[in-house]
Amino acid sequence: MAGAFMSLAFFLALASGNRIREVPPPSHQHYGADRLMWEPQCQYQLRHLQDGARITALLPPNIEGHWISTGCEVRPGPEFLIRSYTFYPERIFKALQFYYQDPQCGEPSYSLVIKGKVRLRQASWITRGAMEADYLLHKVGVVFHSPEVMSTVRAQMNRTCAGFVSTGRTWAPGRVYELLSAKLGRDCTSAIGFTMHELSLLRLEKQYNAQHMGALVEKLFLGDIHTEKSERIHYRPTGYQQQPLQSALHHMHPCPACMEIYRADEHRPPILPKTPHPPGHLIGKWVSGQCEVRPAVLFLTRYLTFHGDNRTWEGFYYHYADPLCKQPTFTLYASGHYTKGFRSEHVKGGTEMVFQVNRARVIPLSHATVQMLNISRPGSCGEAGNWVLGEEQDITETGGCEALGINLPHMEYELFRVEQDGNGRYLLYLGERPTDGSSPDSPNKRPTSYQPPLLQCSGEPTVSSKHSHLVDLTPSRAPFLYPHSALYSALLIVAHVLR
Repeated sequence: MAGAFMSLAFFLALASGNRIREVPPPSHQHYGADRLMWEPQCQYQLRHLQDGARITALLPPNIEGHWISTGCEVRPGPEFLIRSYTFYPERIFKALQFYYQDPQCGEPSYSLVIKGKVRLRQASWITRGAMEADYLLHKVGVVFHSPEVMSTVRAQMNRTCAGFVSTGRTWAPGRVYELLSAKLGRDCTSAIGFTMHELSLLRLEKQYNAQHMGALVEKLFLGDIHTEKSERIHYRPTGYQQQPLQSALHHMHPCPACMEIYRADEHRPPILPKTPHPPGHLIGKWVSGQCEVRPAVLFLTRYLTFHGDNRTWEGFYYHYADPLCKQPTFTLYASGHYTKGFRSEHVKGGTEMVFQVNRARVIPLSHATVQMLNISRPGSCGEAGNWVLGEEQDITETGGCEALGINLPHMEYELFRVEQDGNGRYLLYLGERPTDGSSPDSPNKRPTSYQPPLLQCSGEPTVSSKHSHLVDLTPSRAPFLYPHSALYSALLIVAHVLR
C-alpha cells in the first residue's frame, strides 16, 4: 500500500504543475544564442527544443482562419488523407477532408464537407497546454471520386442506414450526398466510421523560425484518432494527431503542397505530385523535431541511433512534465537489435520489421521520480533505495522497471517510413503506439499509422556507443518502452479530484 501511495504522490506532483528541477549542462559547455560551430547537429537540435524553440502557446487560442495539412497524412487503418479547415467568427466552421487510395495522396477516393459549430470550453486538466471544446455538426456531405469506393460505401449504407440509398436517386461521382443533416435528424456517418472528436482537444502554437529571418509559423494541434476504429465513436482525445495543421498564411517554407491544398474544394481534391522514395533504411541518427505529446499526458523527445553493420539500435527517451519539454522527470536509455525490413502489404509505403530491446538504463531527473523509484518493490527496478537525483542505474538485471511499466527483454512489431521534407532533410516515421497504452508485441498489433517524424541529424554511425552520457542531453520518450499510459490517466484523474 505504501508503494501505491508513493506512486500517487509522484503523479500528483506532475499534475499540480510544480516546477521540476532541471539538470544543468556539463560545466564545460556554454551555449550562446547561435549554434556553436563545434556542437554536433543532434545535440543542437535537442538543445533547440530545450530552449523552447521560440514557441508560444495561446490559451484560449484564437483559431479563426484557414488551416491546412502540409502533406499527405496517415491515420490508423490505414487511411490516407488531407485536411483543410476554416473557422469563422460566431464559432462556425467548415472542414474539408480528402481521402485517398495511396500514401502520396495522388489518387482521391472521396471528399467530406463538414459544417458545424465549435465552442471552446476550458483549459484541459488532463493534457497540459491544451484547450477542451464542444462541437455540433450541422451537415456532413460526401463526394465520390472513385466508382469502386462509391459502390462499397453504398453497400455499407444499406446495412447501417436503412432507406437512405433506396430513395430513387442515382449515385454518381461528383455529386454531394448528404450523410448527416441536423435539420432532418438524419445521421448515416457510421457507414464510413466518421467522427469529429478531434475538435474536442486543441492547442495553438506560434513559432518564429530563425532560419527564415524570423518568419512566423502557426500550428493547430487537434485531438488524436484512436488506433482501434471501433473505439473512435466513444474516444475523447488526450493527445494530438501526428501532424498539426498549419495556418494557410503562416506556414513552414518551403511547402510544395500548400498552395494546391489551399485552393482545393470538395469537387476538386488536391492531387499531390509523386515524389521519389528516399532509401528505405533506418541507418543513422534521428532526433525529435518537436516536443511530442502522447495520449494520457506523456511529453517527450527522442534521440535514436541505428547501426547498419550489426543491426543494433540505441535510443534516448527524454520524459517531461510539460508540453514544452522543459521540466524533465526522467531519462530512459535503451538498446537492442532489429531485423531486416520488408515492404508492408497492409500499409502502402511502409516497411515492416521487428525490434528487440535487451538493455535499459534510467536517470531520475526529479525528486518525485527518485522518491517513487526508491519505494518500488525490491528486485523490480534496479537497486531499490539507492536511486539518486541525476545518477544513472541499469535496470536490465531486474527485468526492466515495474514502477515505470518497462519489461525486459521486450519485442515489438514495428512499421516505419522514410521521407524528405521541402528542405531535403530526411524524416523517419515510426509506428504509432496503441491508444490503449499496450505494446505492439504481436503481429496483429503492428501499427498502421505513424508517430511524429524524427529528423536525420547525422548519417551512418561508425561504432555503437558502449556507454552514453545521458546528462549531456535532456531526454524524453521514443517509440519503444512507453511507461503504461493507463496508470498515468488514472492517477491524474485522482489528482484532479483531490485538488
